[in-house]
Amino acid sequence: MRAAQDSSIYRSFVAQNPTSRAHIERARPVIPDGASRSLLNHRPFPFCVERAEGIRSTDLDGNSRIDFQNNYTTMIHGHGHPQVMQAVERQLARGTSYSAPAEHEYALASHLCQRIGSVEQIVFNSSGSEAVMVAMRAARAYTGRTLIGKFEGAYHGFYDHAMAGHDDLRAPDDPVRVGAPTTDLAGLPESMARDVVLMRYNDPQAVRDAVERFGDELAAIIVEPILGAGGAIPAEQDFLDALRAETARAGILLICDEVITLRHALGGAQGHYGLEPDLTTMAKTIGGGFPVGAVGGSREVMGVIGGGEHGAFANLGTFSANPISMVAGLETMRLLDADAIARLNELGERVRKGLTDRLVEHDAPAQVSGAGSLFQVHWTEASLRDGRGPATADSDRTLLMFLGMCNRGVQLSMRGMGALSTPMAAGDIDTLLEAFDGTLREMRADGWLA
Repeated sequence: MRAAQDSSIYRSFVAQNPTSRAHIERARPVIPDGASRSLLNHRPFPFCVERAEGIRSTDLDGNSRIDFQNNYTTMIHGHGHPQVMQAVERQLARGTSYSAPAEHEYALASHLCQRIGSVEQIVFNSSGSEAVMVAMRAARAYTGRTLIGKFEGAYHGFYDHAMAGHDDLRAPDDPVRVGAPTTDLAGLPESMARDVVLMRYNDPQAVRDAVERFGDELAAIIVEPILGAGGAIPAEQDFLDALRAETARAGILLICDEVITLRHALGGAQGHYGLEPDLTTMAKTIGGGFPVGAVGGSREVMGVIGGGEHGAFANLGTFSANPISMVAGLETMRLLDADAIARLNELGERVRKGLTDRLVEHDAPAQVSGAGSLFQVHWTEASLRDGRGPATADSDRTLLMFLGMCNRGVQLSMRGMGALSTPMAAGDIDTLLEAFDGTLREMRADGWLA
C-alpha cells in the first residue's frame, strides 16, 4: 500500500488550499503547529475558515463546505442562527462581562433545571473541561474519597485526571476489564494514574469488579451515555443500569457527561436511558457557540460548591456565566425543542444507513456507529461496543476519507465523526452521501480499498 501523501486525494487537497497552507506556515513561528487547537491539526495542514453561515463554512481559498462537524457538535443550529445572533447583539450593547453577577445565568439555569430531571441546581464555567474538573472536585468533597472511575477511550476534557485512559488502549481481545491507566500523554504526572480506575465501556461486569475492588475509595465514576471521542458508541441499557445500581449501593457518585449528548433527547441522553446521575456536566450546545460549561445535580450534592460558609470549595473563573454565553445558550436551548430533536435524530438514521449502504457497495473495510444526530465512520472491522475497537482504525484511510470529503465540499471531523444541525435537510444528507461515494471510488482507484 502506498503512503497517504501519494494519493490523488492528498494531492488534490494540497492543490485546493494554497492560501491556508501559507497561513499555517506563517503562523508557526508564533503559534506551535500554526494553530492553538491541537485537535484541528492534521496532515498535510488544516484548511483555515474565513467565515461561516448556516450549514456552510468558507475557507481562505474560497472553498465552501457543508459543515457536518459543527465545531465538534457545538453548533446545533448551524452558524449565525438569526434568533441566537439577535439575542447576542442585544446583549453586546449592554456589555460582554461584568465585575459582579449578571441576571442572565438565572434564566439559563432555570431552563436546564426544568429540562433535565436529575438537575436541581447548576453552576456555570467556561468549558466542558472545567465542568468535569469541578464535578470531580465536588465528588471528592462530598464523599471524602479520592479515586475517580472512568471508561476506556472516553474523553472528558484536558484536566489531568480526565485525560487518563483516553489513548493507548488494550487490544479488543484483551480479557482485562479493570486496570490503572498509563500516563500516555506527555506532562501527565505518574501520581495521576494512581487516582484513576479505568474500566471497559459497555461491560457491566467491569463495573461490578471495579466497585468490588475499589468501592470504599471511589469518589465518583464518570460516564458518557454515548462515547463521544471514543467512537460515537451508544451505551447499552444493561450497562447503565448496572452502573447506577453499583454506584448507589457503594455510595459512589455517578457523573453523567452530557457535554456532547445533551442533544440526544429533551432531557439529554440520561432522559432517553432513564438514568438519574448525581451530577451532570454540560457544555457545547448550552453556550450557543460561545465558551461555556456547567455542572448540575441535586441540591444536596451541589451544596459542596460555593464560596460561603456551607460550600467546601469555590467555583471560580473570570468568564464563568458571562452574559453573552448565557443569552446565546438560552436561545439555543429554547430552539432545541422536542420536535427539533426528533427531526435531527431521523436525519441521523438516514445518514448512518446511507453511509453503511455505500460501504457495503464498495466492499470497504469500515463500519458506521452513532445514535441520534451523531455518526462516525471507522476504518476497522473490530467490534464497536467500546473504545477498543475504534482505536484500531486505520489512520491513513481515515485521513484520506476526511480529505476526500473536504475536496468534495463536505467537512467531517478528522476522526470521521459527524454531528447534524437543525438547518440541514434531506438534500444535504444526499450531498454528504454523494461525496462519500465519490471519495470511496477515488480511494479504490488509488489502491486503498484493495
